[in-house]
Amino acid sequence: MKKYLNLFDFSQKVNYRTEILSGLTVALALVPEAIAFAFIAGLSPLTGLYAAFVMGLVTSILGGRPGMISGATGAVAVVIVSLAKQYGVEYVFATVVLAGILQMTAGLLRLGKLMRLVPHPVIFGFVNGLAVIIFMSQMSQFKTTDGEWLTGSTLFIFLGLVLLTMVVIWGLPKLTKAIPASLAAILLVFGIVFFLGLDTRTIGDIASIEGTFPPFHIPDLPFTLETLQIIFPYAAIVAGVGLIESLLTLNIVDEITETRGRGNKEAVAQGTANILSGLFSGMGGCAMIGQSLINTSNGARARLSGIVAALMLLVFIMFGSSLIEKVPMAALTGLMIMVALGTFEWASLKTFRRMPKSDVLVMVLVTLVTVFLHNLALAVLVGVIISALVFAWDNAKRIRARKYIDEEGVKHYEIYGPLFFGSTTLFAEKFDVLNDPDEVVIDFAESRLVDMSAIEAVNKITERYNKVGKKLHLKHLSRDCRRLLANADDIIEVNVLEDPTYKVVVDK
Repeated sequence: MKKYLNLFDFSQKVNYRTEILSGLTVALALVPEAIAFAFIAGLSPLTGLYAAFVMGLVTSILGGRPGMISGATGAVAVVIVSLAKQYGVEYVFATVVLAGILQMTAGLLRLGKLMRLVPHPVIFGFVNGLAVIIFMSQMSQFKTTDGEWLTGSTLFIFLGLVLLTMVVIWGLPKLTKAIPASLAAILLVFGIVFFLGLDTRTIGDIASIEGTFPPFHIPDLPFTLETLQIIFPYAAIVAGVGLIESLLTLNIVDEITETRGRGNKEAVAQGTANILSGLFSGMGGCAMIGQSLINTSNGARARLSGIVAALMLLVFIMFGSSLIEKVPMAALTGLMIMVALGTFEWASLKTFRRMPKSDVLVMVLVTLVTVFLHNLALAVLVGVIISALVFAWDNAKRIRARKYIDEEGVKHYEIYGPLFFGSTTLFAEKFDVLNDPDEVVIDFAESRLVDMSAIEAVNKITERYNKVGKKLHLKHLSRDCRRLLANADDIIEVNVLEDPTYKVVVDK
């Protein structure tokens, strides 16, 4: 039965059964990942679990994308591992708090709109790379604690349970959607292992998750300029990686749910969550694409699922650790492999022959950087830079001019295409200064002066005509361009009535 839930400025239809069961599934899947990411960072398992609880709860309540799950992540763990080893956990807590402040600032300054600059091939590459990372991270479950591959009956039991989990997740939705397939798979495998007494690895074999409510703790370190110099570079990277991964995940969930999230609100929520995570003994984090896809694939669309996941995780830590530690790792491994398969944009492979080669290059490069360097921020940055350079090159070739002489003997140059640093050379080659008549008009009605290189190009062409004693008129320049042009009163004639006004779209 669907009812209405109104939480903070959101009025949504909520299927309570779906939301609660999906939240329980996500909570189960959060446990091994939070522990694994804490180990990656060289921290105790509870540090990762506390971060998953705080991040998940705060962002579910305050975030700009209902249904999206946040927690401790590998992207953040990779950044802080060297800090933890060199300076200790107290510096990690302080770094997380400072990163949260930076993220809140970015949200309040409405910098979330910068995600518009991330092209679709970069998102494809990011998603595909992340899918490969999720899949490869599960391969460690097929190894012993000594790093050797499983063999014999141990391997066959584990592999059989993984395949059973995958089959249930794939096939159950085709029969019924009364219960989330991932939760059903976990419960089925748990029952088989429990009642048949199968010897297979469980969550408890990795680490104990027993603990108390996250303790409030102000980082115990000297509050000096030297400390700030140590933690600020790490905090800036954590803030950047967290925002990039969170906002890209937000875009992906937007596409799946065919709704629109609020990036700036999510940035503020992520910052708030990281501040509280650092103050409550957590390692920080950001949005988790894998858990978010589990949640949305279960049909969850509201804040309730994330709140339930966070609260159930706390219940596991405080009261249910002995039971949760018996959940087979094979079930969670199968679940994460299915998440990886669902995350990968298989449709992107079919577009190789139809997409521009530059887009294919960007997509593949972002995927490779993500997979081999495990640096999502760097991968996205590389993709955006290459896409921007390709765009600039393509647009540089599109500057053109329509030329004609009117009945009064005045030559007109009607410029088409953007004039910017990449197109200034071609722009200058359009004019025949020596052979042109004494009066020339350059019309920018279909063009736009984009940067200082364009302004300088216009200045140079006016100077060239001025030196040979010819009169030049510049028409349809926007107001901002006219203000920047030197000597405007002497050599530039502008039709103010027809001038277009250019403005940047701003979120409200």
